[in-house]
Amino acid sequence: MVGNMLRIGLTGGIAAGKSTVSARLRELGAALIDYDVLARQVVEPGGVGLRRIVDCFGADALTEQGELDRAWMARHVFSGHDAERARKRLDDIEHPLIYDAAGKIEGAIAADDPRSVVVHDIPLLAEVIDGIPFRFDHVVTVEAPEQLRVDRMVSTRGMTRKDALARIRHQSSVEQRRAIADTVIDSARPMECMLESVDMLYEQWLAES
Repeated sequence: MVGNMLRIGLTGGIAAGKSTVSARLRELGAALIDYDVLARQVVEPGGVGLRRIVDCFGADALTEQGELDRAWMARHVFSGHDAERARKRLDDIEHPLIYDAAGKIEGAIAADDPRSVVVHDIPLLAEVIDGIPFRFDHVVTVEAPEQLRVDRMVSTRGMTRKDALARIRHQSSVEQRRAIADTVIDSARPMECMLESVDMLYEQWLAES
């Protein structure tokens, strides 16, 4: 805990329901720092992040409009012949910029309300927790059975089952996420029950802060 502020790490596998949980926490009054949003912001045209990516990967990493070519980059960091090394190079560029931006946002939140519950929504928290410059008071992971997650990606994101499984395989395992968490939210439960558990959890955090 920083002062009276409570810092929460929120994670979960792709299509496990983390976005639903984070939206509920925001509705309840938590301050949310969305690392997916920050990841997009740090590679916007004109920024240092995009310049470093071009220096590292070449101009092919850009679209004709001068923006990051996310499809090109995804092919290289998820399925290219040198994918693991390429992904590390990209992480080394993006992660420090993301953490710096998150720290500035958190500082502004704490200055406005020192008793805030601040939720860091970090999809890949299990992969980066040893290097992230924050210590969390609590870590929550949102989980669902793999088949349900694949079905969600196929039906809502237009992905093939093969691509959906590949994305799951490139993330931390359920066991790795559970190992860093002190709370597991099961999103396979009926929505009303799941949201009720989120509400109760938030009330506990308020009492703690």
